[in-house]
Amino acid sequence: MLNTSEIPYVYTRDGYYYFNRRVPMDLQGHYRCPRIIVSLRTKSAQAANTKSVTLASQLDEEWLTLRWRQKDNPLGRFLISNDEHSYAPSDAPLLSEAKSIYVTVKSDGRSLAFSQAADRAVSNLIDAVGDKPIDRYSRKDVNLLRDQLFDRGLSKTSIKRLFGTIRAMVNFVGREHGLPVSNTFSGIYLGEDTHRAETRRLPIPLSDIRFVQKQCEQVNDECRWLIALISDTGMRLSEAAGLHKEAVVLDNEYPHIVLKPHPWRRLKNMSSERTVPLVGVALWAAKRAIQSTSTDFLFPRYCDETICKSNSASATLNKWLSSRVSDGGVIHSFRHSFRDRLRAVECPQDITDRLGGWAVGGVGEGYGSGYPIEVLYKWMDKALS
Repeated sequence: MLNTSEIPYVYTRDGYYYFNRRVPMDLQGHYRCPRIIVSLRTKSAQAANTKSVTLASQLDEEWLTLRWRQKDNPLGRFLISNDEHSYAPSDAPLLSEAKSIYVTVKSDGRSLAFSQAADRAVSNLIDAVGDKPIDRYSRKDVNLLRDQLFDRGLSKTSIKRLFGTIRAMVNFVGREHGLPVSNTFSGIYLGEDTHRAETRRLPIPLSDIRFVQKQCEQVNDECRWLIALISDTGMRLSEAAGLHKEAVVLDNEYPHIVLKPHPWRRLKNMSSERTVPLVGVALWAAKRAIQSTSTDFLFPRYCDETICKSNSASATLNKWLSSRVSDGGVIHSFRHSFRDRLRAVECPQDITDRLGGWAVGGVGEGYGSGYPIEVLYKWMDKALS
């Protein structure tokens, strides 16, 4: 945040101007938060100055005639409405403070996308209704943000994900501060969405997989090794891109990968921690990657000791795949194909779940050490050869 001394009550963030004015102490009991922050939605200093003067004038007038509380005033959303019983200032942290707490505590071991999602969600809510204590947001505030997001063309899935981020943040920080459970961000109506069918990711046909694998062997570079490895293991992109040399066991009768969580790359869930046999082009790709890397990571272009850049990898790999696979297939489609290839050889479901890192159920799954590598290898070789 960069304060702008040339324009009163204004600071800049990411190039945009924001109006920022503290509520006088004698009036704070009438407001949801001690400071009013409004996005001016401009990068122009001249436009920001005009809007700032206008908002400041409106506030001055409102403070003189506070008892009238004009509802059509754009600043009125910061006021406590008549149907709210308490006029006492809140002791809860502001949303911006809650975000800092949440990201600091929960981001350990997570990718950069985690903090970026929190920043994006909080910025949208603050721009829409202001930076308030987390227990002062109302359903009206939530619906206003929802409508603004739809107006900007965001999809139902994106809006649902954004509110999920806010809900997780508010609930976590609320528990940490001993606040009552809030349902403000739960059960938000996003429409029936009957006018559009749900997008379903289709598997890549086996003929396309074979074609892509041959192309990978011909190009023979880091990106193609990563694609080939995923195509015959069914691993998630982040799992493969974040591989360390120590995870790859080649000096064994049954070459395999031992997938475990690391500081630079977490796994999706407990079932994701598993042993993945290396057969077909996946074995070739793993060998080439280990022989060629000058670091401890198989794919140093996308991973180091601090971060796994799976989003960057996804964009690059999907662009290359787009003209080589049908039905809009992407890198994650190999995972759908992997499941189908195991079904085709009638692989037992519990072994399929183990190989792909899908959640397994039943009390018995918690007993014993799991399947030996030779059994996993047998089914992987049968399905993919």
